[in-house]
Amino acid sequence: MEKQVITVIGMRCGHCKSAVEKAVGALAGVASASVDLAAKTLTVEFDPAQINITKIKESVEEEGVTVE
Repeated sequence: MEKQVITVIGMRCGHCKSAVEKAVGALAGVASASVDLAAKTLTVEFDPAQINITKIKESVEEEGVTVE
């Protein structure tokens, strides 16, 4: 497993947090996804043999927020 912290801009509420966590958490190969609204980060643990960080970032952006 690999763990990465991604900076995410545009999340302002619990709904945004839940939407991003749910979208990323549903991806095959993702073990966990946790958003920290105050820090504007997403911590994701994933299996790089099944999914790459680019696909994870695309999933985040599909929720209407920006990845740095």
